[in-house]
Amino acid sequence: MTRNWQTPIICPQQRVEAGWIDYNGHLNMAFYHVMFDRAVDHVYDLLGIGAEYVSASDGSCFTMEVHVNYLNELVVDDPVIINFQLLDADSKRLHFFQEMRHAESNELAATSEQLALHVDMRQRASAPFPDRLKDGIAALLQQHNRLPVPVQAGGKIGIRHK
Repeated sequence: MTRNWQTPIICPQQRVEAGWIDYNGHLNMAFYHVMFDRAVDHVYDLLGIGAEYVSASDGSCFTMEVHVNYLNELVVDDPVIINFQLLDADSKRLHFFQEMRHAESNELAATSEQLALHVDMRQRASAPFPDRLKDGIAALLQQHNRLPVPVQAGGKIGIRHK
């Protein structure tokens, strides 16, 4: 099955919840991850590797690594849109990048770069994606390869001395 994917995939809008605000008066860092994770769930559902796949098969995807950049504050009830871009994929891994933007101002609030691994849940070990899913992943990657690589992708943590 070949599919015409959004480039990037625009995930459903979310709102910053009151319980997610910390003592600094803005969105607590943990809940940026919650919002990014909800967006990943949306994309996984589109790819056929989401909740239905996990319950109907012996496979799932586990996050192996995440790098988040917090760029601008979000406050209670701010509307948020997250864009998803697949950067790379192989037989059992997905490397992707997400941008979180304020849905009204379009200001970039945060980015998340992740590496996910397909897992055989019976063995709890890495395993290739089933053949029936590979075409969809390849089609998404082909379309997303047309997008520029985000500036924050591949970043590292450190103090830059002059």
